[in-house]
Amino acid sequence: MIELVWIGSAYLMGLIASRLLFPPLVGYLIAGYALHASGFTTFTAIPHIADIGIELLLFTVGLKIKPRSLIRSEVLSVGGWHLLIVTAVSALMFFWLGKQITGGLVLGVSLAFSSTVLAIKVLEDNGELSSFHGRDVLSILILQDMIAIALLAFTDGHQPTPWALELLAIPFLRPIAYRLLEASRNAELRLLLGVTMALAGGVFADYLGISADIGALLTGIMLGGHSKTEDIAHKLWSLKELFLVAFFLQIGLNDLPTQQQALTALSLLAWLPLQGGLFFFLFIMAGLRARTAFVSSLALTTYSEFALITTESVVNSGLLGPEWQPIISLAVAGSLAIAAPLNRYSHLIFNKLEPLLIRFERKKRQQHFGRIPESLGATEWLVVGMGRTGVSAYMALHAKHKRVVGLDADPTVVEIQLAKNRRVIYGDSVDTELWSGLPLNKIKGVILTLPDFDLRFSAIQQLKHRGFKGKIGTICYYSDEQVELQRLGADFVVHPLYEAGNRMADHMLNLDK
Repeated sequence: MIELVWIGSAYLMGLIASRLLFPPLVGYLIAGYALHASGFTTFTAIPHIADIGIELLLFTVGLKIKPRSLIRSEVLSVGGWHLLIVTAVSALMFFWLGKQITGGLVLGVSLAFSSTVLAIKVLEDNGELSSFHGRDVLSILILQDMIAIALLAFTDGHQPTPWALELLAIPFLRPIAYRLLEASRNAELRLLLGVTMALAGGVFADYLGISADIGALLTGIMLGGHSKTEDIAHKLWSLKELFLVAFFLQIGLNDLPTQQQALTALSLLAWLPLQGGLFFFLFIMAGLRARTAFVSSLALTTYSEFALITTESVVNSGLLGPEWQPIISLAVAGSLAIAAPLNRYSHLIFNKLEPLLIRFERKKRQQHFGRIPESLGATEWLVVGMGRTGVSAYMALHAKHKRVVGLDADPTVVEIQLAKNRRVIYGDSVDTELWSGLPLNKIKGVILTLPDFDLRFSAIQQLKHRGFKGKIGTICYYSDEQVELQRLGADFVVHPLYEAGNRMADHMLNLDK
């Protein structure tokens, strides 16, 4: 009965939130508080289900990670300086208020962390996890998680075992994992393998005194790179989404704040824009463009679910009073509820603020994938999105000796294609500055093979706004998409699956002659 109550409540509030143009997770948070107000309390299964959801989330993230693309100088400098500044301010504030300094300092450090669950979920939903700013955000989150492990050990006295370094051996088990994946030819077996490996990594890490989330992430990295990992990630998608509902529910189910505690939580929320501004400033100082800095900062402008764990530890150890637990719970829930819709429309928000924000850009930026290409040379054809369809279009044009260039928002894809001697440049299709600065005067046609409809829609809008006179071709997966894209200005729209069927029929008829 209790399971029906919390699942049904989550669905109802999630449905209402989505109808109001908020992400469903906002409804899940509200449902948790509503259930608690109605007399329901959390039961043993919810925290356990929530932990499984987070492990599956980080495992699927690990499947897509290219470790060499994570660690950059700007990530270490931005993440490190942000943590130091917020910690210093927190220590001064608690000293000035006469509170318990040690507990306040630990709490301040934990509030400097951003929500891993929300940031990754938003980036994944927006299809930006592999983008340049997505890699920056993910790298900073991993850096914060590493520091969080040490902080948690300090607060509850739980030290990692001397064998904790064995966790780094997980990626070296890749040959065995690949053999298991090759042997699992059935779809259900691949799904079970993915869940098993995610949980196994978590259990192993927990046994060594390390966060189970880190173990699941490393296990995903180990399995990443195989041709079938995309299929596993796809199959795990709905499963982890279901389990993550428990994570958002339990925040509200834990406790309800008093009026004074709610006011304190609101004051903590009032500090969030300053944290976001600090991230933006540090990204700009690191040489990133205003758009990249803004979108990355917005994804990181939340309080971390880790703060809930840390607060419980410092309260249990007597370093802070018990009133801080409902305060931090409400502050974390509020930050997630505010950040979710803002991140959903981050690029639209930047477009409104662009004239103001670009003034902060440094005149001399670092040379990395965040920059806009200044020239396309003698290129006549542009393929946007270098996935399988995009690469096929590129190769078909190249085989006919056409001057073609590919464009993709994933730095790793760009590097792979460049290594194959293909002319590919980095560019984010939702970037208005990209389209306004890209030299399109010699381009005869643009082919859009982006998987997400909103990205194709936005790219056509940008091209038309720019006054592009060449041909625009794109793909679609549904009939209503085709009508909308043609109305917007696409010269032709192709359905990949229909085309595959037509080609197959043509080949079979030719063989029958």
